[in-house]
Amino acid sequence: MIYQGNAITVARDDGDIATLTFDARGESVNTLSGATVTELGEAVDALKAETGLKGLVLASNKEAFIVGADITEFHGFFDKGEDYLVEMNLRVHDIFNAIEDLPFPTVAAINGLALGGGCEVTLTADFRVMADSAKIGLPETQLGIVPGWGGCVRLPRLMGADNAIEWIAGGTQNRADAALKNGAVDAVVPVDELAAAAHTLIQRASRGELDVASRRAEKTGPLKLNAIEQMMVFETSKGFVAGKAGPHYPAPVEAINVIQKGAGETRERAQQIEAQSFAKLALNDVAFNLVGLFMNDQAVKKRAGSYAKQAGDVAHTAVLGAGIMGGGIAYQSASKGTPILMKDIKADAVELGLQEARKLFGKQVERNKLTAAQMAEKLTNIRPTLSYGDFDGVDLVVEAVVENPKVKGAVLAEVEGQVDDGTILTSNTSTISINRLAQNLKRPENFCGMHFFNPVHRMPLVEVIRGEATSDAAVAATVAYARAMGKTPIVVNDCPGFLVNRVLFPYFGGFSQLVEQGADFQHVDKVMEKFGWPMGPAYLLDVVGMDTAVHANEVMAEGFPERMARDSKTAIQVMYDNDRLGQKNAKGFYAYEQDKKGKPQKVSDDQVPALLSEVVQGQSTLSDEDIIARMMVPLCMETVRCLEDGIVDSPAEADMALIYGIGFPPFRGGALRYIDAMGVAEFVRLANSLADELGPLYAPTDKLRQMAQENARFYAAE
Repeated sequence: MIYQGNAITVARDDGDIATLTFDARGESVNTLSGATVTELGEAVDALKAETGLKGLVLASNKEAFIVGADITEFHGFFDKGEDYLVEMNLRVHDIFNAIEDLPFPTVAAINGLALGGGCEVTLTADFRVMADSAKIGLPETQLGIVPGWGGCVRLPRLMGADNAIEWIAGGTQNRADAALKNGAVDAVVPVDELAAAAHTLIQRASRGELDVASRRAEKTGPLKLNAIEQMMVFETSKGFVAGKAGPHYPAPVEAINVIQKGAGETRERAQQIEAQSFAKLALNDVAFNLVGLFMNDQAVKKRAGSYAKQAGDVAHTAVLGAGIMGGGIAYQSASKGTPILMKDIKADAVELGLQEARKLFGKQVERNKLTAAQMAEKLTNIRPTLSYGDFDGVDLVVEAVVENPKVKGAVLAEVEGQVDDGTILTSNTSTISINRLAQNLKRPENFCGMHFFNPVHRMPLVEVIRGEATSDAAVAATVAYARAMGKTPIVVNDCPGFLVNRVLFPYFGGFSQLVEQGADFQHVDKVMEKFGWPMGPAYLLDVVGMDTAVHANEVMAEGFPERMARDSKTAIQVMYDNDRLGQKNAKGFYAYEQDKKGKPQKVSDDQVPALLSEVVQGQSTLSDEDIIARMMVPLCMETVRCLEDGIVDSPAEADMALIYGIGFPPFRGGALRYIDAMGVAEFVRLANSLADELGPLYAPTDKLRQMAQENARFYAAE
């Protein structure tokens, strides 16, 4: 044994060839934690002291190679300042450079995911051989930073600046065939042939068949681009990437700047540029929030995984109610391999659901994600029916009929009499109380909510709603099914609107009050889109549908009358009363025309201001900052209330639900992290000032006031 650590071992495995193996003790995956990087430095020192070696293989004993740096350490690093971050990265560069400069050929054997720092480790080797099932990439820009351990330096020199920019700015995970085509790896083989292939490359290099010296010169010298080529590659890329990333995400464009600035430099100088850029971005709020978002996402997935481990088998499912929503649910289930029955009482509704599923599969074929044969095979997972005769053996049923408590209650009671005693029943409801629906059931312990967001195939969130009688087994099975569908389930407790809609409608309430005070709804939309929302509140209401919004608002007003009931007519009600339902009938706050692809395109409608004059009182003198406060405070305050009321268990789950469910700006981290960033005391001061004028929707809770006095945070551990 040449070296033995907790995460790394180095041993001779073929006489004169050594293997450095990443295998973090007691962990399911390899990460480059601070301790592992220290061990890597010690292992390299041991290799340099070893005599008689002719080559080194970098390998992993985990299913993945290395999934990246240890993200849980990032917030602690970020707090230590720019100089510390630069020095830390340069110390890692010294270790990685030592691998690259070893006096014998090196090969990385990539058996699984090699991401971020894991990818950068592989780039230090002279050659890379990759399993055909593995993926490789540099996703750092998705965390608001740039690769900091050589990715911006080595990858462009291996595969060309244009290809490297696409990988780094896009933060993509890339398949083995793409990696081979672009020159990021030198060979692709089945995973069981990986070790043999790595040894073969070393032996070929030792015999002089592979030119190690020229490969190293290429990786450590300047990029081979003249001034005109550099301008064409970098300036064109910056314009395209800036337009795609948007103003709130600086890392993708900064990554191009790093590559450009280092293009004419040797390895060490280019690495210095990279380290300084990493440190600058790491101290930005965007990076802090995106790293926090990643950690929240991991916590949510871990929580869902713990539920799923307790679940019974969910091998056959059914959806009641076809149409667009039922078809979307059936498509999602079938596409991920769980067979599903699609039942309705009308044949034309069943056909509509099948058409929706066929359309969605057809788009996958158009994008070359599926072949026609694969589409046909997946469609066989959907079985249309008009009767309950096929429901024997169904493990879980999703009720997705019209959003009416009497209709839903009757359908649920009916299907309960047709399925096995152990079958789980769920309701795809956005607002109706699960406890209320459970009153019609003989086995309420087998019932919970399963709220999908529209469109089902795009929206990642599923709210799993626990009623008072819901069993752990029902929750576990529903969570497991949602995960099998490729969704992120978050378990919440029952209340009007559950979590996401309960939080969303105070946001709409803030919008209604703005319009009544004379704010131009189109200007409000622009302000909130600039703030980071994918669409402004008026546009979002048009997408949701005014009829849906009015119904949900009535549920919220009944459930929380002191905050959400209104005595006067709102702008939303005006639109509804004038049959302006939004996109579903091509007129709402905006009018809608079809673009060249047949998608609804919003345009201004001169009729709307006259209609809204019914509720508008005066002319607004509010600033953009005032508009943001009046929109964001009620949303954030209701999120706080949901956490305090036990509707959601943790700040991480609350924030992720809003990001996945309604598009809360990811770079802001979520509603509770947004409060933390402002400071709880400052948020309470702002809310108090607005509550005096606008009422209890804006009023802080007693617990939040106490947090302000104690200078507490929702994410106290960071």
